[in-house]
Amino acid sequence: MGFLDTLLGRSKPVPPNLDQLFALPSAAVTLQAATRFRPTGTGAVCFKAAEGGAFTGLTEHIEALLVLDEGRFTSTTDRFGYSWLRRPGDPDNLEGLVTDLHAVNTSLVEAGYGAALLCTVVAFADDHRPLGLIYLYKRGTWYPYAPAPGEHRDSALELQVKAVVQDDLRMEQDLSRWFPVYDAPGL
Repeated sequence: MGFLDTLLGRSKPVPPNLDQLFALPSAAVTLQAATRFRPTGTGAVCFKAAEGGAFTGLTEHIEALLVLDEGRFTSTTDRFGYSWLRRPGDPDNLEGLVTDLHAVNTSLVEAGYGAALLCTVVAFADDHRPLGLIYLYKRGTWYPYAPAPGEHRDSALELQVKAVVQDDLRMEQDLSRWFPVYDAPGL
């Protein structure tokens, strides 16, 4: 970073580390030991496609991925225009889910669509509440999201979960970046 960048208050973004996804299984064990939340087996990758030729290329790449994965992923678009690749699976095979989500993220990055990636969501639940652990691609950090009825969220639960898993996952410290993902598959 140069002198002018420092003077103008610019900073370099944290480079994303997709290998952070592989820290999730140990965090899930910690979470389950401290709370009643268990993996549901569902995860999703969220991206926002650009307009024009870039959108066409990304769409073609996603369609090719869906053909190659033998039906493990489904594609949906939420009411906000974000695309989701959802992967339902076995709640007892979180490692397999994480590996599949990592492969999708890596494939999109290697194909030149890293800028379109927004987040990866892995769903958990207790006896009556959903919970998502969300990896922010551009920040290289995690945060919990606890949806509540009526497009609300349980902030107290989110802070509790953060305290439980913060030694296992690189947590997003800026709470203003803990965006709700209302239409996230599996939540």
